Amino acid sequence: MAGDDPQAEKTKPVVVILIGAPGSGKTTFCNDVMSAAVRPWVRVCQDVIANGKAGTKLQCLKTAAEALKDGKSVFIDRCNLEQEQRADFVKLGGTQAEIHAVVLDLPARVCISRSVKRTGHEGNLQGGKAAAVVNRMLQKKELPKLSEGFTRITFCQNEKDVKQAVDTYIALGLSDSLPSGIFGQKSDDSKVQLGIMKFLKKIEVPKNVAPNENSSQSSAAKHEKEGDDPCSMELGKECNKQDELRGKSVADICSQDDFHTLAFPSISTSDFQFNHEKASDIITEVVANFLIKVDNIRLVLVDLSHKSNILSLVRAKAAKKHIDNKRFLIHVGDITRLHTEGGLHCNVIANAANWRLKAGGGGVNAAIFKAAGEALEIATKQRAETLSPGNSVVVPVPSTSPLHQREGVTHVIHVLGPNMNPQRPNCLNDDYVQGCNILRNAYSSLFKNFASISHSQNNQKERDRNDRNSRAGYSDIQHDLGKSTTLENHQKAKREISHDCEKNKKSKGLDSEDELMELDCAGPAKSLDSSTFSAKHDSKRNILPISTSRPEEIIHRDQMISKVVKRSWGSWAQALHQIAVHPEKHKDVILEMSDEFVVLNDLYPKARKHVLVLSRANGLDSLADVQREHLPLLKAMHSAGLKLAEKFCTDDASLIFRLGYHSVPSMRQLHLHVISQDFNSLHLKNKKHWNSFNTAFFRDSADVIEEIERIGKATLNDDEKLLSMELRCHRCKSAHPNIPKLKSHIANCKTSFPSSLLQHGRPVFACMKPTIGA
Repeated sequence: MAGDDPQAEKTKPVVVILIGAPGSGKTTFCNDVMSAAVRPWVRVCQDVIANGKAGTKLQCLKTAAEALKDGKSVFIDRCNLEQEQRADFVKLGGTQAEIHAVVLDLPARVCISRSVKRTGHEGNLQGGKAAAVVNRMLQKKELPKLSEGFTRITFCQNEKDVKQAVDTYIALGLSDSLPSGIFGQKSDDSKVQLGIMKFLKKIEVPKNVAPNENSSQSSAAKHEKEGDDPCSMELGKECNKQDELRGKSVADICSQDDFHTLAFPSISTSDFQFNHEKASDIITEVVANFLIKVDNIRLVLVDLSHKSNILSLVRAKAAKKHIDNKRFLIHVGDITRLHTEGGLHCNVIANAANWRLKAGGGGVNAAIFKAAGEALEIATKQRAETLSPGNSVVVPVPSTSPLHQREGVTHVIHVLGPNMNPQRPNCLNDDYVQGCNILRNAYSSLFKNFASISHSQNNQKERDRNDRNSRAGYSDIQHDLGKSTTLENHQKAKREISHDCEKNKKSKGLDSEDELMELDCAGPAKSLDSSTFSAKHDSKRNILPISTSRPEEIIHRDQMISKVVKRSWGSWAQALHQIAVHPEKHKDVILEMSDEFVVLNDLYPKARKHVLVLSRANGLDSLADVQREHLPLLKAMHSAGLKLAEKFCTDDASLIFRLGYHSVPSMRQLHLHVISQDFNSLHLKNKKHWNSFNTAFFRDSADVIEEIERIGKATLNDDEKLLSMELRCHRCKSAHPNIPKLKSHIANCKTSFPSSLLQHGRPVFACMKPTIGA
């Protein structure tokens, strides 16, 4: 570096380009340094560069350049195994920054083992498919050289080397620099270790990974795509492209990830004689619209015959619509033996049912009831006795059923479509206007119910994981709060929403989530009023009528959803409502009471101070119900929240508060959160807890009041993806891998709040008293 100004050299930021296979520990390296370093660092990861989602290399370069301009050092968290992949990042150097490389050259066995066993990876590279990908990437590895433009290269061949490198960068102060050169290299040109394919055959695949994934691993190295081999963010896409090139079967695709999969037959096109052209149009239309709105879900259309006309039509139309053929698949086979005969792992299957929900007849209905045994008949009878056309009903498959034990099917969704066969009940006599509406509603109801099951199972997995991690802490909390039974149930439900059919079922018929999904897709107004099942509401009725509503009678979808939500709160979600209606019965938990609202502590607070201001107004279940006429109430609740925050700030001047609402609350009855911004609480345990208060999902009270004054309603940011976004500090927006590291960071972060939050005095400080509604 001769000829340069030494002082300028010392104050340059550093770009550290991490080089290593998936599983080598690149992200952990970044997090370990960033959690303890004095120097400000920014991690650039292509897996999450686009607001928590996968992005592009160009976005990474732009973010890195902006960070350097701000005087911050940068970690480039990509695989960067080939010179071409890292060349653009090396160009960030020059007079602007020093360019370092840290090569995590750990044994392939270690990288593969970590990749296979990990869960929740940002780039979704985990499970059995990871082994072949790691091996393929290592075969193309090009070790970095100083001639590429690096000023320093550090090689790490084991955990001890990694620890030393982490400590080196932690100790790098604001005015410090590191010596140039190559450090730690054992040989000039390390080769991929021999015998790795033997290891692939022996590798232990986690229980939740399909056995036939190993077959894809053994062939992965033989079929390489020419050109760039992307970083870990792009590995999933690369695998899918390889799958297409190798002509993989549906079973191969379905077994290579943890997507929830629904297998379904074509509805009404067999015994009900619905026109195949029209049916195929509706299938592709509803599938395309549904897949745009959901992630981690796959649909498989199944038919017994290779010569099936409906399969051919749907396949051609799906290709025209460019529907992702890895998320919507066509399969020929027996829907009751998808796993044992076809290798597919479909946790939910749909049944083309009859209106009586009885076994017998022919086709898919008879086959599914026969395969599932008497257990499914009993379970179906407990859920509903009849079904109206255009609707569906979810039935959990008992664990004693052969369909559950042999095929791994957890739920059957009975769905009833329109009938054009004069020999069957409710024939529409070729009225395809009504018939198409009913068929469209049937598929929509089916897919919505499937999404509900998927959501419920994901929540259950998260709850199980949280319970294992904090069982001891829960027992202590329950002991301390033993007297607050009603409120405890309310807060526990708030933390652990479950729409699981078996757990929430209180009586014959649908549980709240199933009813919501069924009614949400009911279509015309008359369907909305009459389509709840007789098993729940009228055991004397034999069949529910087909809606004959005219188009002008159709209720807008948003209005339908709002109407349904009001009538589908489960008993577990009623606790806050009961407190609001009968506060005199809950004096032990109420801090303040007026004719308009009550105030109480959140029983599972997510911060040092966390209070709820609970509306007592009848019919205000959530923010979605609020209109201009409720502005006085909202302002009164906001004013009460401010007074509480100011009181807390008087007692402790270090506290800062936000006041706001969740876009979609889990509990019935409108309530305002008054929460301190330290988030120092044992009850803040997972990503959903954090993101529910630190993304657009949380609506500041000041903004809600302003919007309702201006347009008469509040914007609801109810996208589920907001709750699964990357963990980021609410002050400096730095990313963190888990809640403990995030909490450690925010305890010491002194960065001011983002300017967007400081407008209108949204955070409440001890020294300020913001006002509302001038």
